[in-house]
Amino acid sequence: MNEKQGFSINGYIMALVLLPVAQLATVYWLLQSGGVAPAIAVIIITLLWCGFFMVQPNQGKVFTLFGSYVGTERNTGLRWTIPLFLRRTVSLRIRNFESAKMKVNDNQGNPIEIAAIIVWSVSDTAEAVFEVDDYESYVTIQSESAIRNMASSFPYDPRDDEEAEVALRSHPIEISSRLQQEIQDRLSRAGITVHEARISHLAYAQEIASAMLQRQQAAAIIAARSKIVEGAVGMVEMALAKLSEQQIVELDEERKAHMVSNLLVVLCGDKAAQPIINSGSLY
Repeated sequence: MNEKQGFSINGYIMALVLLPVAQLATVYWLLQSGGVAPAIAVIIITLLWCGFFMVQPNQGKVFTLFGSYVGTERNTGLRWTIPLFLRRTVSLRIRNFESAKMKVNDNQGNPIEIAAIIVWSVSDTAEAVFEVDDYESYVTIQSESAIRNMASSFPYDPRDDEEAEVALRSHPIEISSRLQQEIQDRLSRAGITVHEARISHLAYAQEIASAMLQRQQAAAIIAARSKIVEGAVGMVEMALAKLSEQQIVELDEERKAHMVSNLLVVLCGDKAAQPIINSGSLY
């Protein structure tokens, strides 16, 4: 069921011109001629005053007549419609909510905690009112279901899956786009538009948080050591090349190996080197 324009007219025209004139005319008719017909006309005109209603900005009024949907009015201000229409107010304003922190398993089986902020609004009042029982509850439940499904489709960290192109922690833009699309697919049947969906909380579950922290620290240390060794090898190579180029000292292969060993110890060590001065011969 899609939204359609409901019947209503400007309420100020009805309140200031049409209904007062009709009311006075029927009362005059009743006083002049009497009878049942003028009395019925007076009652009908009086009941027409019940057709006034107010539409606030970013708000819609859904009209139903004896259980049938007859339209929606979005024009703001004082409006008038047929008094028999039942009118239900639906907010069209942008709303947001933050989901609860949920514990799920990523695609590697690691338990994680995740929560997200969803920004949404009603775009089709007919679908929001008639396609689901309670569209606000529907948004909450379906959004949390989409968050769980999305979290279980990606690894928490890219180091967990080298073949994965996207990870929850390292690709926030891609994850937000995927989450928004998945939530939109679920809520479109209820006339809901999702404007934004972003993760507000992401962490390993408490039972594995300490172990994962140690693993991350170990990986960081290994990466740092790799950079240090790479730089040290380049410095040793440069030192040997400079010594040979400028003919400062002639070293055989054994002494070169000994020098390389000493330089690597100095450059790669995590503590300051303690030099030993040789006051004798070169060897």
